[in-house]
Amino acid sequence: MLVGGVYVAAALLTGGGLAWTLWHGVDQPGIALAFGGFVFVGEIARWGALPAAGSPAALDEPWGREPAPLGAAGALAYALLGDCAGQGTTHGVPQVVAVVVAAALAGAVPHVARGSGPALDHVARRVLTVGFAAVCFQPLFNSGELDRLIGHGASYALFLLVILCLTALCDAVLAAAMLRARTLPRGAERTGAAPVPYGPLLRDELRAIVGIGSAVCATGAVMALAVAVAGLWALPVFCVPLLLTQLSFRRYVAVRTTYRQTIASLARATEIAGYTPPGHARRVAALSTAVGRELGLSGPDLTVLEYAALMHDIGQLSLVDPVPDGATARLPACEQRRIALLGGAVVRQTGVPAAVAAVVEQQADPYREQPLPARIVRVVNAYDDLSGARAGGALAALEELRLGTGRDYQSEVVESLARVLARGGLAPVPPG
Repeated sequence: MLVGGVYVAAALLTGGGLAWTLWHGVDQPGIALAFGGFVFVGEIARWGALPAAGSPAALDEPWGREPAPLGAAGALAYALLGDCAGQGTTHGVPQVVAVVVAAALAGAVPHVARGSGPALDHVARRVLTVGFAAVCFQPLFNSGELDRLIGHGASYALFLLVILCLTALCDAVLAAAMLRARTLPRGAERTGAAPVPYGPLLRDELRAIVGIGSAVCATGAVMALAVAVAGLWALPVFCVPLLLTQLSFRRYVAVRTTYRQTIASLARATEIAGYTPPGHARRVAALSTAVGRELGLSGPDLTVLEYAALMHDIGQLSLVDPVPDGATARLPACEQRRIALLGGAVVRQTGVPAAVAAVVEQQADPYREQPLPARIVRVVNAYDDLSGARAGGALAALEELRLGTGRDYQSEVVESLARVLARGGLAPVPPG
């Protein structure tokens, strides 16, 4: 319902802006064309295909937050544009929306042709946030009230900063709410499945404001102020260095992507060697990440958890005789700790952060001595081992984990796992 409502609101705003502009014509077409071209170039230079919504890559990396930062900055600059080379502008909110949408759609055509077009969630948020900024600024400027109340000094720049802060805050609230709605499957109300907690998702989005969000907002404000003084020549002055910066960052993104792929490939070594069942590491990583988010982990902590979950069984490669079915949960505690320490030693040789190796080493320690990521990996690994080995499957595995709380597993982590599984289609099981 929420996502559909956002789509409807964005569609109504877009339709209204386009209809108004077509009916009344384009005010100051040269300025509109210049900013439309800037947004178009920004959309052409956008990142490629985005990570899956809610994955650590989408939450931790800049391209998961704003796939077209140059286009977003240009759109905000047009929404907050009051003067151009000392002369007042006359475009209003409908024209801002129409120009931004038209330029964004035109810039998305090559990406759509390659099968990596923008996600509808990003498009809807772009329309609503730009519309919000324009509504806050354009009526006050065009009516002369802004000049009468604030003038054009430092208070004017401060006013733009306040609008941008409110815009970024609204976008963060909207993005977290849409992601929460996306992670709740159909029929959740009927089955009683609990939704993903909103707090950690909102915290992730607010944290992103300090990074890529603040850069986009600051660039948009400075562009609007620069055009007000220097005219449209300020746009190419901004465009070239920003494009070079984005292209350089694209190389950094490629390195990070290769890094993730290398860790995932290393994690499959135990499967290829026959030490663990196929897909075990990926299942443990996916469930661990979901449980971590349920328990309030976010950002870099989720990334450490994901890497540790992928590599948690790497110590089995040091064993002469494989563990039957790779199920370390059935081994004596001393043998589990020995394998965990061997795994940590291997992980430390791969160059991943030391925090990842520490989680791998501590996954078999008594849970009261473990940090939260290690507790999560221990519970999820045991669940995957037990659900594949027992005739009762998932329900029997959960029941056995609950029986082990207070001794081997933390009850909060086990119940969080049960809620995550319920959202994935498993009927919730009352605590034993």
